Amino acid sequence: MSAGSEPVVTVEGLVFDYPGKRALHGLDIAVPRGAVLALVGPNGAGKSTLMRVAAGLDEPLEGRVVVAGVDVLEHPRQAQRHIGYLSDFFGLYDELSVRRCLLHAASIRGVPADAAQQAVLQAAHRVGLQDRLDVPAGGLSRGLRQRLAIGQAIVHRPAVLLLDEPAAGLDPEARASLSALFRSLQAEGATLVVSSHILAELEEYSTHLLALRDGRVAQFTELGRTGTAGVQRLRIRFARAWEPPAGFWREQGAGLRVAEEPSPLVAWVDMPRGDEGAAALLRALVRAEAPVAEFAVHHESLQDSYLRAARAAAGATA
Repeated sequence: MSAGSEPVVTVEGLVFDYPGKRALHGLDIAVPRGAVLALVGPNGAGKSTLMRVAAGLDEPLEGRVVVAGVDVLEHPRQAQRHIGYLSDFFGLYDELSVRRCLLHAASIRGVPADAAQQAVLQAAHRVGLQDRLDVPAGGLSRGLRQRLAIGQAIVHRPAVLLLDEPAAGLDPEARASLSALFRSLQAEGATLVVSSHILAELEEYSTHLLALRDGRVAQFTELGRTGTAGVQRLRIRFARAWEPPAGFWREQGAGLRVAEEPSPLVAWVDMPRGDEGAAALLRALVRAEAPVAEFAVHHESLQDSYLRAARAAAGATA
């Protein structure tokens, strides 16, 4: 689980139905504290439904969701004090100023009156609206409205942030600022669940991947890991074609496995994590006069991980 010592969001046996359609099929998920979870999948996979149930806005047919130790279905108002939620179709009070929008959001999320003004200033600064506090929300551009909506979601400093397409409508500079904000929130101990179709953007700050397909979990994994827990994948590229001596890979110790059929130019190797094992393998390659041009731990990209999960899920249902 890694990012934290215990899960801060737990989903157990979650089933949700729309009229004539089952949107979620018995989901079981445990999101570790301090994670930034990339929630991905095609349209209709159940991403927004999962977020709405986790936020206490929709009631499932079966199952339970626990956020920061609070059962969301049994105590939704109490749970929502720990949750910040941004819908993909958010609404603002256009007649209110940015300041009053944030004050209202702080009030309904339980921020004490004597701390509300400071909370508003901090939230406005974090989303770059500190110089527009007295501007009506209805007078903001699409991108600034998005920033205000994010500010409303974080004004009470929630333990868990659920963000559905948070970068929609933002220009590249604002998206870069948003990525920095997410990293800052994570560094302070917050847990984020971020749904987006822009996988390259999610990769900048995500620590975990949850891929949904047809309301089921296609993959749930910690990013930067390949294979099983405790295993690292190495990519070894040779400067010229190299054929290893007979039995070379087998002799490199228990737990080492050639992940794919090696070519004369590239070998993919799975082996137990640890610098000592990697160093020993590199020494063995040098002794065998292998023309090693590149020797590195392979970190699978978010897009590669998602596409691999999608192919596996499609094959399972074919």
